[in-house]
Amino acid sequence: MVEDNLIFVDEFEVRLNRKDVKALRMRVASDGHVELSMPRRATRAQAEAFVRARADWIRRQQEAMRESPMAQADRAEKEEVEAWRGVVGAVVPGLVEKWAPIMGVRVGKLAYRNMRSRWGSCQPETGRICINIRLALYPPECLEYVVVHELCHLIVPAHGPKFWAEVEKYLPNWRQAAQKLKK
Repeated sequence: MVEDNLIFVDEFEVRLNRKDVKALRMRVASDGHVELSMPRRATRAQAEAFVRARADWIRRQQEAMRESPMAQADRAEKEEVEAWRGVVGAVVPGLVEKWAPIMGVRVGKLAYRNMRSRWGSCQPETGRICINIRLALYPPECLEYVVVHELCHLIVPAHGPKFWAEVEKYLPNWRQAAQKLKK
């Protein structure tokens, strides 16, 4: 154990999060470490047993993470990154041309960036929309979903029920694309 909330169980780095929960719950983060939420009263021995009992599942999750588009993007060469920029930069203007009139919005500047933690961003006051070039690694419906999502921010700036109702209005199947982006 390096610190109070970090333990090593066999080959796994496990981050413990003690909180008001009734049962132990685990997930594998995108960097491959294990996050374990556990009741405050649970012991370290219980945490270790829980992790060991699920070792095969953890390994499968870690392998899937290593093969995910985001992991591939982290290992990409500069030329690959520039190719993604070209693909996304070629497709997004057409999607904006398609959707902006339907949605009744006006886009300011379009920008493209290689981002690790966001698929897009929108500045409603200026109409500037930025799209993650890593979307080139995902199916086309994912890029379309992100574009529509960001255009919806020009109508409703914050993520709330009204915002998600707008997304649903234009892309009723948006959840499938959003789910693909979590891999």
